[in-house]
Amino acid sequence: MFWLFHNDKPWFAPKRFGLGAGLPIAWQGWVLLAAHIALIAGVAALFEDRPGVLVPLVLVAALLPLPLYAAKTKGGWHWRWGSGE
Repeated sequence: MFWLFHNDKPWFAPKRFGLGAGLPIAWQGWVLLAAHIALIAGVAALFEDRPGVLVPLVLVAALLPLPLYAAKTKGGWHWRWGSGE
């Protein structure tokens, strides 16, 4: 199953302004985005009654896949000014 995700094509379009990834441009990007949202929602639902544990776990869940987003964004992550780079 790993071979489905192993390719050199980008999964995300670059943002027009600023730093980061834009919307997914491949099905793998949509799967990653959906899994990321589900992970954050699941952690929040599981630990909603314990805010001392909830906040750090949600932060970790939110930040954990960022290197994958950066690696799979067309052109990588760098600051963009919207000037048709």
